[in-house]
Amino acid sequence: MKMNLPNRITLFRVILIPIFVMLLMAEDRIPYYSFIATAVFGLACFSDFLDGYLARKWNLVTTFGKFMDPLADKILVITAMILLVEMHMIPAVVVAIIMAREFIISGFRMIASDKGVVIAAGYIGKTKTVFQMLMCIFLLATSDAYYRQYMFFKFFYYLGIICMWIALVLTIWSLVDYMWRNRQVLKDTN
Repeated sequence: MKMNLPNRITLFRVILIPIFVMLLMAEDRIPYYSFIATAVFGLACFSDFLDGYLARKWNLVTTFGKFMDPLADKILVITAMILLVEMHMIPAVVVAIIMAREFIISGFRMIASDKGVVIAAGYIGKTKTVFQMLMCIFLLATSDAYYRQYMFFKFFYYLGIICMWIALVLTIWSLVDYMWRNRQVLKDTN
């Protein structure tokens, strides 16, 4: 299989995930670990925008990209959120709701695919992803408690918390919207 540039960027994002995790877990060994890990996470988030933009602009949309791009996004964001839960930065229930939504939508897409229906991501779902990524960036940047004591970093911490609540609302809203707009997929046709 020949890999085009957008697909290579998607694979690059997947490779960045374990690097991001190792950096974030290296708090005693690497100075400024939280900032470096946040930069790697931010680069991975930017690659999400870039690969989609290039694939559409150059008409390089592939089956591999349609499968791998959203999967890479989900793995990246959910990994970051799980680590944020471990660091007591966000409540586990928020991550549980977000993960449940992703499982429900994935199952829904499988049913639609079996029926020959392709369901594109909606505007609300894309906005939800942006707020999830912003939440992670702000909270990861302030994950080192030493820096969080300073007002400058407190500002970013609170921005992260605001983004978390917005992401949670958009997660629920996008699930309801997605299910309602595509409710015909769940109807049995004999």
